[in-house]
Amino acid sequence: MAYTRVFIHGLESSGSGTKGSFFSKNYKGMSTEDFKGSLEERMAKLEKLLHDKTDLILVGSSYGGLMATLYTCDHPETVKKLILLAPALDMPEFDRCLDKRIEVPAELFHGRGDDVVEPAPVKEKAEKVFRKLIYHLVEDDHPLTETFPSMDWNSLLEI
Repeated sequence: MAYTRVFIHGLESSGSGTKGSFFSKNYKGMSTEDFKGSLEERMAKLEKLLHDKTDLILVGSSYGGLMATLYTCDHPETVKKLILLAPALDMPEFDRCLDKRIEVPAELFHGRGDDVVEPAPVKEKAEKVFRKLIYHLVEDDHPLTETFPSMDWNSLLEI
């Protein structure tokens, strides 16, 4: 089966930042679009990008993790797997998902030393929403500088 893999970058990054460049180089065909503007503008672009797609594997970093999660809350039937890298689930926009119980497998990586998005509230919220959550608290910072390059992306990007 062919999956549609999509990387969604953080607030102040781009699709050609460190993570986006990694995915472009190593996973041909993986989408690494640039998202700019307000959350509403970014989500509208994401909706347009994915409107006719199914069998999605979404990778979201920080603010992109919030976006990937919001998309999954709205379209759980199209998402096969969610990979979250220090996702900004502590933002009030995520709260609309708190009454949902999503069956999509989600794997969340968060650095213990994250000084941008506090890990504990994110874990608590993610555990409420995702029934199939695998949570990794790692010795790292917000961008997962040490962890990201050594992650088993071949396995993570498969079902």
